[in-house]
Amino acid sequence: MCGIAGIIDFQNDLREGKSAIEAMTDTLKLRGPDGVGYYEDRHVLFGHRRLIVVDPQGGQQPMAKRVGGHEYVIVYNGELYNTEELRAQLKEHGFDFDSYSDTEVLLSAYICWGAACVHRLNGIFAFAVYDLSRHEVFLARDPLGVKPLFYALRGHTFVFGSEIKTLLAHPLIDPVVDRQGLTELFALGPATPPGSAIYKDVKELPAAHCLTVSENGVTLSEYWKPEVTDFDEDADTAAEHLRALFDDCVRRELFADVPLCSFLSGGLDSSAIAAVAADEFKQHGRVLDTYSIDYVDNDKYFKVSLFQPTSDEQWARKAAGCIGSRHHSIVLGHAELASALRDSVTARDLPGMADIDSSLYLFCREIRKDNVVALTGECADELFGGYPWYTHPEMIYLDTFPWSRFVSDRSSVLNKGLGLDIDGCVRENYLGTLRQVPHAEHESRLEHRMRELFYLNIRWFMANLLTRKDRMSMSNSLEVRVPFADYRLVEYAFNLPPEIKLLEGREKGLLRKAVSSLLPDDIVWRKKSPYPKTHNPVYTDIVCKMMNDVLADPSSPILEIIDREKVKEIVDSRGESYKTPWYGQLMTGPQLIAYLVQVDFWLRRYNVQLEI
Repeated sequence: MCGIAGIIDFQNDLREGKSAIEAMTDTLKLRGPDGVGYYEDRHVLFGHRRLIVVDPQGGQQPMAKRVGGHEYVIVYNGELYNTEELRAQLKEHGFDFDSYSDTEVLLSAYICWGAACVHRLNGIFAFAVYDLSRHEVFLARDPLGVKPLFYALRGHTFVFGSEIKTLLAHPLIDPVVDRQGLTELFALGPATPPGSAIYKDVKELPAAHCLTVSENGVTLSEYWKPEVTDFDEDADTAAEHLRALFDDCVRRELFADVPLCSFLSGGLDSSAIAAVAADEFKQHGRVLDTYSIDYVDNDKYFKVSLFQPTSDEQWARKAAGCIGSRHHSIVLGHAELASALRDSVTARDLPGMADIDSSLYLFCREIRKDNVVALTGECADELFGGYPWYTHPEMIYLDTFPWSRFVSDRSSVLNKGLGLDIDGCVRENYLGTLRQVPHAEHESRLEHRMRELFYLNIRWFMANLLTRKDRMSMSNSLEVRVPFADYRLVEYAFNLPPEIKLLEGREKGLLRKAVSSLLPDDIVWRKKSPYPKTHNPVYTDIVCKMMNDVLADPSSPILEIIDREKVKEIVDSRGESYKTPWYGQLMTGPQLIAYLVQVDFWLRRYNVQLEI
């Protein structure tokens, strides 16, 4: 895993401005602590920071390759999981290789197949290839957007990078947030619309998109989305099919020349992944390390809810015992959890999911002490119906984003004088996404809605969780792989009929059946419990004090945005007066307070210029 940066200008000579690419690349040193490299041309500057995972000697970047008298240069962030299949195909086309890295395979794939190479890739990636003979740079991002890529165009100058801070290090890019960006932040945050980066005229290359920069300008195109196909399997056949596909997805992601481990919460998704990984390790005489997260005294204060019915720790220990892993429980304190709210904003370059972000940041920091790569169970809930909005009728047919149902409550914390159209922003983005959903003929009402929910989830909710996972892990130089984000699983899950996907009327029913031989029944059929959050009142006390300090400081930039009296009321009630989740399942009253603390810190830290 790495960080990439680039400046492209086919109208002007860039060689005098090398300091800009160096400053941009320097922002990525946590993503790539093991090496730095640059490429310089009159019209193209590339920067690369490397985290060594495979082929320490042969995977250095930027990487150049000359074929048929033409030269190509790549900067790449990601991992290919079908490297050897691609290498074999490329050898049949006459390609030779100087390394065993996937970087050279990816560059050769582009040289061989051009932009169509993206249809042959299985992996997580964001990359740019400069074709010197065509005076053209091709950029692409993986189908689910596991790896990030941002860009901006200023005049003839095109700037790109793995993080927003990378672009902000360029002298032409200012940290400006206009009315649209601020509205998106409070209407949809911590999610962002596909393609938006909140900052004015800064874009994120959407998942499954590619982009070409040439002397003729910039062109953007989508190269993949789930398609409707006929489904003719019964439940038993579907379970066998899914199990084989799942096993292949996990085992492909276990290669590394560095220590690799797995997250393990004791829930279905991470336990199934860890079980396959542990079995593969045993076949090679090794023991898998697994990790779970908890909070000081959380057992005393845990609260059962629809979204969080059970606590994880005992289940993580049981799962580890069953699969034979070497298990580690990381217990976080509440002062460090609150302090890391700021670190997680810097990692994300935006306000995030409050302590859901900061806890993951700290979790990854601890894991990185002994590992460089980790596997995680993200994305199974979106694909196989793990959330309540897939199974509770009153939520299935809600005419809005099901994880952000209380838009009027969001508006209540804002300065009414700004007149931000929160409802209109949500409505526009929701309906715009629905128009993109592929449908089959003669769908039932439930089938129609389930396809909508699936698509909404992978393009919005899952995208935000993947953003969180990437930023919190890579800011600790930890590569996290997500087997459920394999596009083949996505395509298969998209066409599962509801009665098969939700087998026996259970969330993730088919997935449970598919992995039932890997784990004890009580783990397989345990009711879904999300990523754990703290319930300790000590944490609430800390974030309330942090927000009171913000409210008491007349220089706090957030004060012109919020309704001070409303926010003071929420803080004085310790979050109890804000009853509905701000976002998802876990961001309730205390998390909203922490989120507002993050917003204020972000405005200060990035010196955000508001154009409202």
